[in-house]
Amino acid sequence: MSQQVHVLLDPGTEHGSPGGQYSFRVLGPCCRLFDREELPWPCCRLAWRSKEPSWRRIGRRFVADLAARRCPSYVVELLQPGSRPTRTVITLFPQRLAPALQEWWYSKLSTSWDAANHQPPVPPPTPPPLQQQQQQPAGA
Repeated sequence: MSQQVHVLLDPGTEHGSPGGQYSFRVLGPCCRLFDREELPWPCCRLAWRSKEPSWRRIGRRFVADLAARRCPSYVVELLQPGSRPTRTVITLFPQRLAPALQEWWYSKLSTSWDAANHQPPVPPPTPPPLQQQQQQPAGA
């Protein structure tokens, strides 16, 4: 069962990997994209110009990775004993972004391009824990 995420990991914090093989320091959140120009097949549609077909790319060059769209991705430094920290991108697939956080992270709306939208939405408040109330007998 996947864990739902409502907040980002803070930059500079260190965490262990899900399997416990290594630890990593979070540098910041990122959006995992792929470049359609680097795919081994034409990621375009065939357009006919006069008598010859030509491959023209229609749409954006960089698109969100569909597999990582619902999961948080971070730029991290891998911390392994005896070696230098290595920078890479980690996607935490066992975790799922909450709907509001996913909309901020991978939004298709033009309002998300606003410079004021550089922070995720405030997470919903957590409900207080249920307290067990002891009922006293009616005759006491």
